[in-house]
Amino acid sequence: MVGVSDGHRSAQAPASARTRVGRPLLSLALASMMDEVHAHSGAVYLLAADEPVLEMAVMAGLPRAFAAPWERVGLSAPIPVAEAARERRLVWVGGEHEMARRYPRIAVVLPYPFALAAVPVATSSKVYGAVFVTWPGSHPPDLSDREREHLVAACGRLAMRLERAVEDNLSPHAEPDLLAAAHVGSAAGTLGTVEAARMVARLPYGLCSLDLHGRISFANDAAAELIGVPVSQLLGSQLWAAVPWLNDPVYEDRYRAALLSQHSTSFVALRPPGDWLSFRLYPSTTGLSVRVSRARAVTEMNRSGPQPGDSPPRLVTISQLLSLAGALTEAVGVQDVVQLVADEIAPAVGSQALVVLGSRAGRLRVLGHRGYADARVVERFDGLPLTEPTPGTHALTTGVPAFFDSREQLERLYPRRQATPDGFEAWAYLPLIASGRPVGTCVLAYTERHPFPADERAVLTSLGGLIAQALERAVLYDAKHQLAHGLQAALLPHGLPSLPGIDAAARYLPATQGMDIGGDFYDLVPVDGVAAAVIGDVQGHNVTAAGLMGQIRTAVRAYTTVGHTPAEVMRSTNRLLIDLGAELFASCLYLRLDPRRGRAVMARAGHPPPLLRRPDGRVRVLDLAGGPLLGIDGSAVYPTTEVDLAPGSVLALYTDGLIESPGVDIEDALADLGRQLAEAGDRPLEELADELVRRSAAARERIDDVALLLLRAGD
Repeated sequence: MVGVSDGHRSAQAPASARTRVGRPLLSLALASMMDEVHAHSGAVYLLAADEPVLEMAVMAGLPRAFAAPWERVGLSAPIPVAEAARERRLVWVGGEHEMARRYPRIAVVLPYPFALAAVPVATSSKVYGAVFVTWPGSHPPDLSDREREHLVAACGRLAMRLERAVEDNLSPHAEPDLLAAAHVGSAAGTLGTVEAARMVARLPYGLCSLDLHGRISFANDAAAELIGVPVSQLLGSQLWAAVPWLNDPVYEDRYRAALLSQHSTSFVALRPPGDWLSFRLYPSTTGLSVRVSRARAVTEMNRSGPQPGDSPPRLVTISQLLSLAGALTEAVGVQDVVQLVADEIAPAVGSQALVVLGSRAGRLRVLGHRGYADARVVERFDGLPLTEPTPGTHALTTGVPAFFDSREQLERLYPRRQATPDGFEAWAYLPLIASGRPVGTCVLAYTERHPFPADERAVLTSLGGLIAQALERAVLYDAKHQLAHGLQAALLPHGLPSLPGIDAAARYLPATQGMDIGGDFYDLVPVDGVAAAVIGDVQGHNVTAAGLMGQIRTAVRAYTTVGHTPAEVMRSTNRLLIDLGAELFASCLYLRLDPRRGRAVMARAGHPPPLLRRPDGRVRVLDLAGGPLLGIDGSAVYPTTEVDLAPGSVLALYTDGLIESPGVDIEDALADLGRQLAEAGDRPLEELADELVRRSAAARERIDDVALLLLRAGD
């Protein structure tokens, strides 16, 4: 996938292109780039030819295992290298704190001090991939102009070379990773080497030398004695693999931290039965030196070391699961889960398509799918009885995963699949088990035959558990969301009545925090040739607030219908709210409109003042007399104010969710709303309502519900 092939060249290929082809293009470009900016590790990614996926082509300076969770990433993934390719710009992350803030999924897996730059590899017309390079944590928090210019120029040159290679019909291919070669025996037999060995042997503490992969290339006798393993068994092995009681991801993590940050790290470990040893790791770009000594004052520490014989999973596997688990916590609804699995999990495991299945009323339900050219191939399984012998229903009902390396293997067990080809050659059926019960099945499909070794099956099965937890939450969220919106729709008017001489439009938006349901309400009621309008806000945005809102709206409509004046409607509603014993309060604005006389009579109970736009475009805030919030004082009175309403005038009634947002002065927000109303007030009311909501910062963030009612007096 990376580099330039030595395959057949076009007869018309220029000599310069032929000269370039035989060299490891990507490796040389990456090594030169790192040398120019003094970076200590890096990698080149190329964009796959047939899917929006970045694939790691070559890595330098560190073992590829460090970046294992991101060897294949979707172009839409929220990580620096994908962002650089997607947005065609350099992405800079100045340290571990910035990484945790901007890219928490990476910080969970690599919580070490290091800086990173990601740069697109692109020409003016095409993106070929991206490059990232890293520096130790000692790098300044800002990227220098010289470093930026070198990186951008080097990636530009690489893009041009890739473009020429493509023009020559030369396919990029993978190149070996670049790691520092071990300098072993280069000075063998010299006096200096012999004397150095004697000096190390005389030291009272142990010394080991590890290469970048963590393999031991040297250990003195003191180290072997302290660890309890002969030198011959240590050489060539990873320290945590050669010593059973060091076989714990925690200790391997210290090695990773030292190499990535280029800072010395340390840990203490218990050598059974009761000896505590201290390990100090001193990194460089070629490996690590490890000092081993007896730990002091640790016997009293409340710490339990790893037990001999334990075989914990490899850290790379844990890293993958941590990264994807962090991503799944961000999914909200079912479609969010499907999209996230498609964008991040499927590319990470090499899958080209997926289906998420669930069940309802004894039948299979297709909750979502990606990667199928013809959606009917998948959707024909929707509604299938769970008793049907298909791999999807079997995994869902039994909770047992199934892996099929080839189409022949699948069709041998499920002959009916021969009649329903989907164009794929291998499948993994992962039961999604949450709270001890199957909640669905995730089907991963591969375009080519795909063997599933034991370690990959373990990883995929673990991923199934993470997806199941996210799916269970998503199903509950969608159900709650549908319930909330159904209840809100039932409590608010289904539409505004058409009244002579009055044009009206309304908008309601639930808060983005809470249950997507709230206490904001509005209504427009015809009354004997005139009209009554009301808007209000019960505190809170939950079921209790919504229920009380429905009672208030019904009461206002009833008092209006029997002929109460605006002041009487407010007093009666206030007494009703107190009699109900509700612990919530409500603001309210009520008005009686008489378009024939061009008048409006208003009463206010602690509600934000309305805005009036006159036909000449001037807007003013109506400073209305009013009383306290409804539900506080049973003896409260609510004075009324009469306002001129000339033909073409627009009244804007709203709740505080439209203008209140953190850090914004309420007076400034109200003035801004007035300017917007003045500028766009001549538009049709439906367009005006959309514009006022769209341009409101508070409505975008929506820490509170938003209700808006616009009324225009006709001619």
